[in-house]
Amino acid sequence: MSLKRIHHVAYRCLDARETVNFYRDVIGMDFKLAIAEDFVPSTKAPDPYMHIFMDCGGGNVLAFFELPNSPKMSRNLNTPEWVQHIAFEVDSFDFLVTEKERLQSLGVDVLGPIDHGIFDSIYFFDPNGHRLEFAANKGTDAEMRELKNVAEAMVDEWSRTKKAPRHAAWLHENIFAAEKNG
Repeated sequence: MSLKRIHHVAYRCLDARETVNFYRDVIGMDFKLAIAEDFVPSTKAPDPYMHIFMDCGGGNVLAFFELPNSPKMSRNLNTPEWVQHIAFEVDSFDFLVTEKERLQSLGVDVLGPIDHGIFDSIYFFDPNGHRLEFAANKGTDAEMRELKNVAEAMVDEWSRTKKAPRHAAWLHENIFAAEKNG
C-alpha cells in the first residue's frame, strides 16, 4: 500500500479567526496556513470559503472550513455527542491532570480523567461544538497484542448479534471492580 499517513482531516467551523485562536492559543497548535477561494476547486461551485490548517504534531494536520453562505452548522443529531470526537495523544496522565486544570482556568468545561483501561482521557469542546479528547496511553504490549488478537472475532460476533462481545471484557471489568472497591 502506498498510503503514508493522513494528510489532513477537515471539519467545519463557525468562525475561522476564533478557531485559529482556540487551537493555537488554548491547545498550542501551530497555525500552518490558510486558503480562501470564491469557487470550490473540485466542483467549481460558487461558494466562498476559508480553509485553515493547524499542525497537531507528528506530521498530523487538522483543518477547518468556514462556509459563510451555507446553512448554519450543527452536529449530526442522530449521533450521540460523545461519539464524534477528535482525540489527541499526549505524554502522560500527569499532563492530563495539569491540562484539565489549565483548560478549566480558561473557562473550558472538562470531563475526566476517564480510565479506559489502556489509556486515560479528558474531554472538552472547541468553540465550534466539536468534542476533543486528550488521551494518555498506558496499555502494556501484552494488552495491546491481546486486543489485536481478538479484534476480528469481536467484530464478527458484533455483526451477528449487535451485543457487546466478551473477548476483551477484562479491559473494563478491571476498571469497574476498582471503582466499586475504592
